[in-house]
Amino acid sequence: MAGAIASRMSFSSLKRKQPKTITVRITTMESEMEFNCEVKWKGKDLFDLVCRTLGLRETWFFGLQYIIKDTVAWLKMDKKVLDHDVPKEEPVTFHFLAKFYPENAEEELVQDITQHLFFLQVKKQILDEKIYCPPEASVLLASYAVQAKFGDYDPSVHKRGFLAKEELLPKRVINLYQMTPEMWEERITAWYAEHRGRARDEAEMEYLKIAQDTEMYGVNYFTIRNKKGTELLLGVDALGLHIYDPDNRLTPKISFPWNEIRNISYSDKEFTIKPLDKTIDVFKFNSSKLRVNKLILQLCIGNHDLFMRRRKADSLEVQQMKAQAREEKARKQMERQRLAREKQLREEAERSRDELERRLLQLKEEAQLANDALMRSEETADLLAEKAQITEEEAKLLAQKAAEAEQEMQRIKATAIRTEEEKRLMEQKVLETEMLALKMAEESERRAKEADQLKQDLQESRDSERRAKQKLLEITTKTSYTPMITNTATLPTELPSFSIISEGLSFDFKDTDMKRLSMEIEKEKVEYMEKSKHLQEQLNELKTEIESLKLKERETSLDILHNENTDRGSNKQNTIKKPQAQGRRPICI
Repeated sequence: MAGAIASRMSFSSLKRKQPKTITVRITTMESEMEFNCEVKWKGKDLFDLVCRTLGLRETWFFGLQYIIKDTVAWLKMDKKVLDHDVPKEEPVTFHFLAKFYPENAEEELVQDITQHLFFLQVKKQILDEKIYCPPEASVLLASYAVQAKFGDYDPSVHKRGFLAKEELLPKRVINLYQMTPEMWEERITAWYAEHRGRARDEAEMEYLKIAQDTEMYGVNYFTIRNKKGTELLLGVDALGLHIYDPDNRLTPKISFPWNEIRNISYSDKEFTIKPLDKTIDVFKFNSSKLRVNKLILQLCIGNHDLFMRRRKADSLEVQQMKAQAREEKARKQMERQRLAREKQLREEAERSRDELERRLLQLKEEAQLANDALMRSEETADLLAEKAQITEEEAKLLAQKAAEAEQEMQRIKATAIRTEEEKRLMEQKVLETEMLALKMAEESERRAKEADQLKQDLQESRDSERRAKQKLLEITTKTSYTPMITNTATLPTELPSFSIISEGLSFDFKDTDMKRLSMEIEKEKVEYMEKSKHLQEQLNELKTEIESLKLKERETSLDILHNENTDRGSNKQNTIKKPQAQGRRPICI
């Protein structure tokens, strides 16, 4: 009895110690996950669990987003998950998204998973038209997206219509031109074919390098009002704070780079931006919602921290990550080169096999023709032999008749009768018989010559038959061995399977390898500048080509603003304007 009571008490204490949990659903750009989150967990506990599950180490770019009353909010790391204004019904849903954007994706994004998540998020923003992208740049970005998904272009596999179900262009771009889906696919495929040899991570990085130069990339927009009550837009991004007209999200009226801002603060609903240069007046603005004010402050602090972090030496963790990324990149490059060599050897072996098969087929055809010719020669020889035999028999018959005529003539002479008349008649008959015998002899001689000629033709036919048999024997002898000698250094050892097995393959990254890699990276930078110039020429060429198909009445305000900026030579880099000193009065916009 006492043992049973102790057992129940132990079970009850174990049950009380078991932590309470809630079900949390995390959605990324390509998957969904569910976790059991303890009620006492803070935002950082859940966030770290998600990052570990994804294998993500560059955590400073990301956050867990949720929507509350049509307003975007981010999970705070130092606050309990259930203390946030999240729905209480399970599963509680959060979106794992990039909260802060890099200034230079190629230099800052180290891990492949980080780069891939940014690629998917930026691609969706462009397709959803949250980031404005010119039509010609949209086609180029679509070609890199196709390369990332389908790999190298193969005309035998990627036939007309293979992009019919793919969402690659913003609807605004499609509606702006009188072009069919087939025409868009043709232009995308033309650029897609030029990306041959690029791996998925390389194609995604090229996509991000082009997208980061668009004006709205990485900018979070908020509606604000200045002291006069004029409605404006505040843009927060990796470079600083920007003030826009509500109708123009491309070109800021004024910008405050992070390195020129001394302090940002807000009291109640009023924000204050204090420039580092004290000769420049303070800028103040108001936002209507407290929750929005907190979000603006979060983004300002996070972007400013990353801005300053980029301008300092990398931490030990980042240095290790970059070193591992360089080694991994070098390993992948060597692996791709090895696969390319194997593919080349396989293609050469397949071409050799096709050539051997073609040659064998040709020899078979020649052998068949020679065999047919031999059969015809044998048939001709048989016919000539039969004809010669018939001629010989006819000649023998004629000779026999001539002999009989001769005997008849001798008999007539021996039996000549007594009268002259009979003698004369007999002489006449003898003369006729002699003439007939002479004709018979000539005919017999002619037949004999004809028989000799037929014998000669028969002999020539038999010689021709013998030569045909000799040629057939030579052709048969040729096909009994392989006429092409393959180089064992360039072909796989087993031709039917065309597989190349490399055993004991290892890579040793020494200092000399890293120096060579650094030199290659410098060389790639120079090539990238040249490619950028070539790329701009291609974009201009495509823009000129499709300009005649544009429907002017369907142009949006952003299209018109982008065209004006292009005509003025303005871009994202040179549109940031510094605020000018205007005494000690607040800036009025």
